[in-house]
Amino acid sequence: MSRARPRKKLDLQLSQERKYELIRRPVVTEKTTLGGEHGQVTFQVPLDASKPEIKAAVEDLFKVKVKAVNTTIQKGKVKRFRGRLGQRSDFKKAYVTLEEGHSIDVTTGI
Repeated sequence: MSRARPRKKLDLQLSQERKYELIRRPVVTEKTTLGGEHGQVTFQVPLDASKPEIKAAVEDLFKVKVKAVNTTIQKGKVKRFRGRLGQRSDFKKAYVTLEEGHSIDVTTGI
């Protein structure tokens, strides 16, 4: 039997520039608005962003406590423009779940 190792808490030291680069913009859709009722906020992040980096950036920029971070990669659609095929860029979304009592108002700026 294998024994589960305890998780190490990562203390990331991110530059202020990297923090602002990680949180590109909030994603405001019907689905993300419904998630807001359960303490979730959704942001668009770079493809190379990791969950610990996203958590550290959100906690520092918005002064909140993050419970969990889930990410998905949205593949770009193939679209036509003036009869020519093109492809939209892929992007990554981060679903950030906040601790009880914390909230982020995405309609205001940082």
